[in-house]
Amino acid sequence: MTTFDEMRLGGQARPPYEGYSSWFEQQDPKRLNQKAGDAERVFRRTGITFAVYGDAEAAERLIPFDIVPRIISGKEWRRLVQGIEQRVQALNAFLDDIYHRQEILRAGRIPKEIIANNAAFLPEMIGVRPPGGVYTHIIGVDIVRTGENDFFVLEDNARTPSGVSYMLENRETMMQLFPELFQQVKVLPVENYPQLLRESLKAVKPQGCEGTPTIAVLTPGSFNSAFFEHAFLADQMGVELVEGSDLRVVDGHVAMRTTQGFKKIDVLYRRVDDDYLDPLTFRPDSVLGVPGIMDVYRAGKIAIANAPGTGIADDKAIYSYMPEIVEFYTGRKAILQNVPTWRCSEPDSLAYVLDHLEELVVKEVHGSGGYGMLVGPAASKKERAAFAKKLAAKPANYIAQPTLALSTCPIFTSKGLAPRHVDLRPFVLVSDRIRIVPGGLTRVALKKGSLVVNSSQGGGTKDTWVLDD
Repeated sequence: MTTFDEMRLGGQARPPYEGYSSWFEQQDPKRLNQKAGDAERVFRRTGITFAVYGDAEAAERLIPFDIVPRIISGKEWRRLVQGIEQRVQALNAFLDDIYHRQEILRAGRIPKEIIANNAAFLPEMIGVRPPGGVYTHIIGVDIVRTGENDFFVLEDNARTPSGVSYMLENRETMMQLFPELFQQVKVLPVENYPQLLRESLKAVKPQGCEGTPTIAVLTPGSFNSAFFEHAFLADQMGVELVEGSDLRVVDGHVAMRTTQGFKKIDVLYRRVDDDYLDPLTFRPDSVLGVPGIMDVYRAGKIAIANAPGTGIADDKAIYSYMPEIVEFYTGRKAILQNVPTWRCSEPDSLAYVLDHLEELVVKEVHGSGGYGMLVGPAASKKERAAFAKKLAAKPANYIAQPTLALSTCPIFTSKGLAPRHVDLRPFVLVSDRIRIVPGGLTRVALKKGSLVVNSSQGGGTKDTWVLDD
């Protein structure tokens, strides 16, 4: 399978990499080795770790960071932005529609059962319109590349997308290690993301909120895999980091405990899943949420980002209908294409997938983090046979996609540069307007030949440069 090398084409540096490549060729490998070690020490000192559930031996891991940046030209980025903006507009229109008039279902563009039987669809949100009409305020769109102009959306993360803190720390680390490089190569900044996030959240304050709204970040607590990010973003935005136990409903509003008593919250950036958000509405055993918050929300007295019920837009079966969804709500064909997808709930598709497991990637429709999936070409015959039994037992739980020839970017090794597969997660903010920082989180499969970039599966990250051209 031929792969597209983003740095070199025909032995020559591609235009976006020309400045970096000429700089790299002048560097002493020993110095770069030392810098790679310095980067690891910075991350360790800062505490940039992630938790691995079910791994008692390594519950907290340092996320691997590679010092070779992933570079995208300004022209390439502008094309991506057009496609991303179109997609997030369609996602918000879709969420509004399925919780109100359900016109897309009545038009027969997607089957009713894919909504009605979906665990991520919240009947409690039917008829509820969030402040500002925005459902998914922060979206991470995972994008893969297979050629010079071939970009595809791999999945939409519309519930609680993570990784933006790594994007910011990656850039800060690179600027500390190689300040001279940023003088030679004009790179667009990403460090204003926390300010953009705060502006975006302020813009969806509920009606009746006078002056500057009070914003807080709701975290499940320090044992959560993304706690570093929750604390980081609250600190960078200059807002409070709260847990469910810090909050209560007071006089019809959600309020947080302070030394001066309880203070009303207007906008809550929650990093707690729907099921745990309100024990009076969802799981009664939850101690992570706020009893009664859904009543306050339905009354329009608090904005919750992202809105409850947005998880259905993460569903990989819904993803397979995104070309139809984009066209239905925007009136235009999707600028960014999906990866071709087989819905295993359909008998003909299931038969094809079972016959071609050795060629395909099969994923759970609600899966994330690289868990619960089969990469057919990398799996053993025994693993494929075991997976086929699970697939045949619950076909609606899975979708399948071809094994793409993902583009590669070089990583720095003790023997020099070596190609590794990458993807890209740009972070999109939606409120009074769409804000996208130029770049995102590049995840890289550090194992040779691996297509799985998730940090929980051995992947690492890179700084992503969008050139100011």
